Amino acid sequence: MAFQWLQMRIQEERERRERQAKNLERLPGAMRDLHGHLAECIQGYTASFGASSAEIVLLPDRIKVTVREERDGKWQPMCKVEVICVPEMPGFRVERGEYSMAVEVGLLPSDKLFYRDREQDKYLTMEDFTRRILDRALFPALKEQ
Repeated sequence: MAFQWLQMRIQEERERRERQAKNLERLPGAMRDLHGHLAECIQGYTASFGASSAEIVLLPDRIKVTVREERDGKWQPMCKVEVICVPEMPGFRVERGEYSMAVEVGLLPSDKLFYRDREQDKYLTMEDFTRRILDRALFPALKEQ
């Protein structure tokens, strides 16, 4: 005899596992998509401050951004930011020096991705997400917005 609560919990767990599998499938695409948006930002920054002022690299499990400043005729690294893929979450961890942020990536019923700051329990637009990744790295002398 199967209890009703048990059947309901089995169904809930089956659905949770299916959602998790879909999210994991979409994570590499989400990383490439995020890289594209960040690369646009870096392109705008380097167009204003020089080709060597910043670079972005997409690796299989992370995105690396390096921001440089020209000092004594040489470009010196000033800040590094990494966006690391975290399949266990599933999502990304953003690391910049002492700063770290965990962002969960999920799938909406419309098959679109969402991004949620886990610490603040707040959903992020792509504009918010790119700002949180790059603003302090690119503009450390300006007030945070």
